[in-house]
Amino acid sequence: MKNINLLDSATINAIAAGEVVERPASVVKELVENAIDAHATAVTVEIAGGGIDMIRVTDNGSGIDRDDIEDAFKRHATSKIKNAMDLVTVGSLGFRGEALSSIAAVSQIELISKTRLDIVGVRYLAEGGVKHLLEDVGCPEGTTIIVRNLFFNTPARKKFLKSPAAEGSGCADLVGRLALSRPDISFKLISNGQTRLHTSGNSKLRDIIYQIYGRDVSLHLLEAERQTPLMRISGYIGKPILSRGNRSWENYFINGRYIKSAVITKAIEDAYKTFVMIHRFPFTALHIQMEPELTDVNVHPRKMEIKFDENEAVYSQVFETVRGILQGRELTPAASMSREGSPKKAENVPSPEPFELKRLAMMGKGRSEPPAFSGKKPASRQGAQTCSYQESPEKKDLKREGSQIREEKHPWRENFSQERLTVPAPQEKKEEPAAPPGKRKLLDKSSRGLYRLIGQVFGTYWMIEFDGKLYVMDQHAAHEKVLFEKIRRDFQKNTLAVQQLAPPAVITLTPIEQALAEKYKDYFQELCFEIEPFGGDQYAIYGVPVYLFGMNAKDLFIEILDNLTQESGNIEGSAMTWRIASMACKAAVKGNSRISPQEALALIDQLTECEDPYNCPHGRPTIISFSRYELDKRFKRIQD
Repeated sequence: MKNINLLDSATINAIAAGEVVERPASVVKELVENAIDAHATAVTVEIAGGGIDMIRVTDNGSGIDRDDIEDAFKRHATSKIKNAMDLVTVGSLGFRGEALSSIAAVSQIELISKTRLDIVGVRYLAEGGVKHLLEDVGCPEGTTIIVRNLFFNTPARKKFLKSPAAEGSGCADLVGRLALSRPDISFKLISNGQTRLHTSGNSKLRDIIYQIYGRDVSLHLLEAERQTPLMRISGYIGKPILSRGNRSWENYFINGRYIKSAVITKAIEDAYKTFVMIHRFPFTALHIQMEPELTDVNVHPRKMEIKFDENEAVYSQVFETVRGILQGRELTPAASMSREGSPKKAENVPSPEPFELKRLAMMGKGRSEPPAFSGKKPASRQGAQTCSYQESPEKKDLKREGSQIREEKHPWRENFSQERLTVPAPQEKKEEPAAPPGKRKLLDKSSRGLYRLIGQVFGTYWMIEFDGKLYVMDQHAAHEKVLFEKIRRDFQKNTLAVQQLAPPAVITLTPIEQALAEKYKDYFQELCFEIEPFGGDQYAIYGVPVYLFGMNAKDLFIEILDNLTQESGNIEGSAMTWRIASMACKAAVKGNSRISPQEALALIDQLTECEDPYNCPHGRPTIISFSRYELDKRFKRIQD
């Protein structure tokens, strides 16, 4: 057995540096957090060569006393805590006392600092953790730290750094998040002599979001503000239209600290389920304030992770806050048909052109309208296309409800396709809702009877005119959403009905599939699948949920089994939701299928009954809108 050796201070410092300093962004984080803890109101970060060649962090904080300079570069030296009890209630960002010591151990470092009471400042130089110089110098109040040639004495670690451009991007991303964490501090980032970011420090979070993420993101934000017994949540979340294929847009801060938490991440993403597509992640910039004793940030050397005393309470309160903001909002995505960006304000829409004014004056109306139908119904065209899929009980309900809605509520206009629709006589227009024009919601009960269904295109999409906009509804996504909420509601109430199959569908399962079928037998029974062994490796499906009657029972059952192989543990919560979503998708009317206008009207009305009518269970939009401005622009009625 080898002898036990006590490591020298240089080796100890190198090991500590490995825990705290991974790359240039790690250095920036430690130095900026020290500046924030020094009560700085302005912080400037300058990097060269991606931060590998040089990092300079300047602040206007309280500075460091001359007598404390050398101690600041020793291990476990800090002004933030005095004993172990302080770890419980620490409110500062840095407290380990490792930062300056670890950074100095793997770089050439220079520190210039002056306090408010001192006449002159102090300049300190060190290389590889060894002091070289300590002298007086003239400088403004605050602290400047310059880190040069990072990892110059540890080439093995320097070799694993990314390119200067990639490391610089990491520094820029971090500074952006630090700026989001403290809107009251002015941050400036200079990279290779060019200013990349400069915030005002006016405490307006939305302005910082605009500067970092741009105009398109800032236009699609929803404000968050909630006080609970456990925490206070404030900030912004993005509308579902804002999503990325990774979590780079998920920002949340605990007591001003940028951290990562599996609990909060899951709460946010679960709240967005059915609002964004699978494998897409939302935008958030949330500030969470909690009592420090309810958290533990001393679980990681870089203080990037956090633990909570009450994980379930944190999850539920974050989930309910985000979900509550999303539900009940007008979330119809606005589609732009031009490359110039978002539509301009409605007041820029011009008046009708001169020849139109003359025609309108002759008609004696304030605007052009297609002629209304007479009370006589035109005969249906022979050979008209019908839906190609088999009608389920749900489909029949859709037809029946659509017919009733058509007769009672919806005055039909002429469809400008070659087919003419069978329509009732026009009826008097309903009383306008209280919402002002331009602010009304199509998918709202108060809007029933106020929109005009124009027709179907490509056997999939329905065009609707309402409140100065053209809406396009995807019949499959819309029907899928309606079915999803009906199945989920019946499942929760334990009122799902089963449809018997005669003869039963016989299916052959592999040993793994048989084990899954037996393991989740009760689960399938809850979803109204009646499955029994049929001898050997065969199983018989005797019944399926009534909503899925007419579908291929074998394919559906195999698909659910395949999905179960990707799950671990018991099926519950979100896994159950996705199984229901899969069922709804299979039963919904497909694209390239002709449905009647009455069915489309019924579908719109049923969407208004949904908790979230704007997205299908997989996150795709059910309906999008085009503004009048976009159409006028495409037809050159207005000039840029």
